[in-house]
Amino acid sequence: MEVTITNENFENLKNGELPMVVDFWATWCGPCRMVGPVISELANEYDGKIVVGKCDVEDNEDMAAEFGIRNIPTILFFKGGQVVDKIVGAQSKAAIDEKFKSLL
Repeated sequence: MEVTITNENFENLKNGELPMVVDFWATWCGPCRMVGPVISELANEYDGKIVVGKCDVEDNEDMAAEFGIRNIPTILFFKGGQVVDKIVGAQSKAAIDEKFKSLL
């Protein structure tokens, strides 16, 4: 299942029991529209194992600034409340899936 990440719910989700993946994106971003469906597929595949969220950088500028997001899409991987990995730019499903697997 995919969740919408906002300034309001981020801390609770980040510090939860499950690892978390956050896709930072924007509606006008072409590569984001390519990666978005892949993230949604992986969210379904890892449901109950990893929290997968999407964060619109235009609606949550503070979060984007906090993590130094300068290019989108950027995907951050959290474990134990800390960033443990990241992908910047469009990647294949296989490459993104490998990062998901490494969180488990």
